Amino acid sequence: MHHGGASGEVPVIVWRRWIFPILLVIVFGACAAGLVKLAFFPEAGAAMVSPEAGITDPVIPVERGSVTNELSLSGNVARDEAYPVRSEINGTVTAVHVGNGAVAAGQVLFTVKQDYPVRNIDIVAPEAGDLSEIAVIKGQQVSVGGDVVTLSPARYHLVAAVEPVQLYRLVNTPAEATVTITGGPAPFSCTGVQVQVTADGAASVRCALPAEQTVFAGLPAQMDLALGQVDDAVVVPVTAVQGGSGSGVVWIDAGEGGEPEERTVTLGVNDGAIVEVVEGLEEGEMVRQFVPGFVAPVEEFCYEIAPGVEQCDSGMSW
Repeated sequence: MHHGGASGEVPVIVWRRWIFPILLVIVFGACAAGLVKLAFFPEAGAAMVSPEAGITDPVIPVERGSVTNELSLSGNVARDEAYPVRSEINGTVTAVHVGNGAVAAGQVLFTVKQDYPVRNIDIVAPEAGDLSEIAVIKGQQVSVGGDVVTLSPARYHLVAAVEPVQLYRLVNTPAEATVTITGGPAPFSCTGVQVQVTADGAASVRCALPAEQTVFAGLPAQMDLALGQVDDAVVVPVTAVQGGSGSGVVWIDAGEGGEPEERTVTLGVNDGAIVEVVEGLEEGEMVRQFVPGFVAPVEEFCYEIAPGVEQCDSGMSW
């Protein structure tokens, strides 16, 4: 009994210590060999899959549509600039009738005794406003063109800054604009619209406010300009055109593998996103959506990370 039990335990020990480990080594070795074969020695009939990617210039059809060129600018009410009132005669001041402060249009400012022919002449205020810097006294000699007083007119205007890139949209600026004053009266018209560009490149649009409107210097206001409108016109995105005022260049799609054709076109109304093509394109032609070298704007995503705290991240632009 004793010898039989001992002899029965030997095979179990042998299996555990030697047979099972050897079998595991063989199995794992076979798996590893199979993986190596799949990775480095594919079968002859197996199809090789390779990633393919290509970036092409998108093309769009030329369409017909409407374009309304409207521009809204934010600005402020300001008082018109002061200017000097000058004498138009040679003579001697015999009386000063005013001091610094408000005057009405036509109010007598000074009386001057003209040298020749000898007579007394009144110098009057050319318009209503406020006087300052009175430059004469009784008994003083005055001459033609000499400054006698400074007048700040009771006139106001609206001035609004404009980005220089928008100046081409203002080439055919209308004479009038619509003004909306924050918290003020109903929208009204202003006249004498003019574009101003300083020596350092700062651009603005200015218009005169009507005298019957009660306004105050510094009030924020909006200026709306109707710069043009067309209906049922040949139109393309501004991104497809090199140039933006009067004339430009577009690139016509030449089909698969062909080089695009460069074509000069005549442009019309432009709303900043869509531009009218007066001559050079026909409806249905295919053009490149972006001119060569155009960089599409990167879209920005903003979200609130805490009460009153916002974070913005730039998205991808393809």
